Amino acid sequence: MIAIGCDHAGFELKHEIICYFNALDYDYKSYGCYSLESVDYPDIACEVAESIINGVCSKGILICGTGIGMSIVANKFKGIRAANCTDVYMAKMSRLHNNSNILVLGSRILNSNLVIDILDEWLNSEYMGERHSKRLLKIKRIEDDIYV
Repeated sequence: MIAIGCDHAGFELKHEIICYFNALDYDYKSYGCYSLESVDYPDIACEVAESIINGVCSKGILICGTGIGMSIVANKFKGIRAANCTDVYMAKMSRLHNNSNILVLGSRILNSNLVIDILDEWLNSEYMGERHSKRLLKIKRIEDDIYV
């Protein structure tokens, strides 16, 4: 299952992504927001990150105006690798090399056609492992040292 959440700036793009998910029968869970009314992006980012950490969802998508705020918050969580991607190549590499588990999108940066291409690449790319595993292990060790 894919977690999806946004702040008010990402509300319309989130709706477009949900329509896309529905058309393809993707399993998803929405963590807000549910209108254009102003909300605080850290609250939504926390819910999506926690859903992945707790095993409710396997991946997540976060959307705000630039993707920066959501990315900062999500990456505070141990085990989360949130990638703020602005093109298809970044989405692909974030999965292949970094095994990202949250895709972060900027609704004020990207048009919806590009978002679908980014989303498709991110959802369909698989982590390569091998030489990249030692780097992810180093990240895990940093997290373990910080969260002692």
